[in-house]
Amino acid sequence: MKAPVPCLRIFDEAKALDFYVDYLGFIKDWEHRHEAHFPIYLQVSRGDCVLHLSEHHGDCCPGASVMVPVDDIDALHAELSARHYRMQRPGIEKMPWGSRDISVTDPFGNKIRFSTPEKT
Repeated sequence: MKAPVPCLRIFDEAKALDFYVDYLGFIKDWEHRHEAHFPIYLQVSRGDCVLHLSEHHGDCCPGASVMVPVDDIDALHAELSARHYRMQRPGIEKMPWGSRDISVTDPFGNKIRFSTPEKT
């Protein structure tokens, strides 16, 4: 087996790309539509993290939660803070199970939690 690829429900391609590409720094790898005005299905990635984003009803439900391990939570926090995304300003939260996390919520209610284990 290999790592799973989460599929997250979106409702607006432009808002999704603003959040995932412009704010979080993912790259749009590819997109698919059956016809010009049909819903979009696309893949974004950053490093080893791959996400599928779908406007198709029935692919997935809004409000999902995805945990993304990162090597350096402080560097990611500095990067996101420098982008001045107008919809949120996440901080770093120390979790009781021994990690430091940044939680962001996309425009469609999906939560992405970036996490780095605390050094012992």
